[in-house]
Amino acid sequence: MTQTPGNERAAQAARIAAKPWYRQLYVQVLVAIVIGIVLGWRWPDLATSMEPIGTTFITAMKMLIGPIVFLTIIGGISGVANLKQVGLTGIKALTYFQVGTILAMVTGLVAMNLFRLGDGVHADPATLHTSGDAGDYIAKGESQKWWEFLTHIVPNSFFGPFVEGDILQVIFLAVVFGIALKMVGKAGEPIIASVGRLTEVVFKVLSFVMKAAPFGAFGAMAYAIGKFGLSTLTSLGSLILLFYVTSALFVVIVLGGVLATYVKLNIFQLFRYFKEEYLLILGTSTAEPVLPGLMRKLQHMGVERSTVGLVVPTGYSFNLDGAAIYLSLATLYIAQATDTPLSITQQLGLLAVMLLTSKGAAGVAGGGFIALTATLSTVGTVPAAGIMLVFGIDKFMSECRAMVNFSGNAVATLFIAKWENNLDLARARAVLSGKTLDPPPVTEAEDVPQAVPPPATEAGHEAPATRHRSAGSAAAPVPAEVQS
Repeated sequence: MTQTPGNERAAQAARIAAKPWYRQLYVQVLVAIVIGIVLGWRWPDLATSMEPIGTTFITAMKMLIGPIVFLTIIGGISGVANLKQVGLTGIKALTYFQVGTILAMVTGLVAMNLFRLGDGVHADPATLHTSGDAGDYIAKGESQKWWEFLTHIVPNSFFGPFVEGDILQVIFLAVVFGIALKMVGKAGEPIIASVGRLTEVVFKVLSFVMKAAPFGAFGAMAYAIGKFGLSTLTSLGSLILLFYVTSALFVVIVLGGVLATYVKLNIFQLFRYFKEEYLLILGTSTAEPVLPGLMRKLQHMGVERSTVGLVVPTGYSFNLDGAAIYLSLATLYIAQATDTPLSITQQLGLLAVMLLTSKGAAGVAGGGFIALTATLSTVGTVPAAGIMLVFGIDKFMSECRAMVNFSGNAVATLFIAKWENNLDLARARAVLSGKTLDPPPVTEAEDVPQAVPPPATEAGHEAPATRHRSAGSAAAPVPAEVQS
């Protein structure tokens, strides 16, 4: 007897509910993190040799980020009814990003002004020797101008951004190509359909890589603890603690307040929904591996694919709340530690400069330090060599920065979707409450080839679509591991 699509989905939901706890990805990642910490603590030499495991997994994920961003932005633009709407969504998103960045930076400034952890350090900038990676970051930051991120957006070649992993340039190319495909009309439809099919292949590769997530988290955590040691946490533990507490308050109060008052959703339910992503960030210290999962889960919540495809990739470069808190906190700590007095007016001036310099190093290795140095060099009041005071503990702040960045982009996408009337609020509440739902229905505006495909379920088969679509493409149901 042949099963109907509805019966197949019901059977799939039953399989999800019966999935053993030890096969849940977040459980496996959590266990891997704990094992990595123990190994790094007890056998640091052996733990340090685990570095290739973590770096290989992160490299494999980064390999896919460029293509995913490029294809999903094109899919987002092609799914919008008209190009004017694309521009309006972009303007709204960038406006939200700037306001969020300002609030994050102000939060960091207020925290450091209240607790003044740098007082009493009395560091002499002349005795701070810069070397290794820190010296390279300082050199790049000192040579960087505040306006360079604007000119840097345009790549030298088409393939250069994908080779170098420059997400800002990938976004630029994707927007240009997406608009061009939309403008040529029917001539572009076969290409858009091909983009959707190509994205299915990329997400299939992603599903292969994600199976290695526990190994990647284990390798990265073991290396970090084995290399830097738990003792590093005690040297500047008060600064690390202040950063974590400030970030937590920002996420719960500011982002949670925005989510509750405007979107009418609960931030703590959102934490639970994205638990796998948060644990993976904790293990790998970067938010890049969880970008695809964020997009799939937001779509499953009821956010239209066009909004997800436009807002999330852009937010990964322009909406870095965790980096903004860190930037303002570290700048003021260095000023206090080097006995550099800064008035409120000067601090506001620093904030204005940071709004520009923070965008210049998005997606660049050591971007936080480059932005920090560029800020200090532009102002000229606080010595740039002071970043050596915080360089040693940066690794233990990167996880928090990445988790705050991730939270900020999740909230931003929901905010913009509500603003654009592209959010099924009833569905979002049901999903966050833990209900297992079928993939969201396809709207008329989305009844075009899309670039967010249905990733494979655990059994290796695609989840059934809710309806047939034009040009041979299918709707994009969320895989079993996302619905669970």
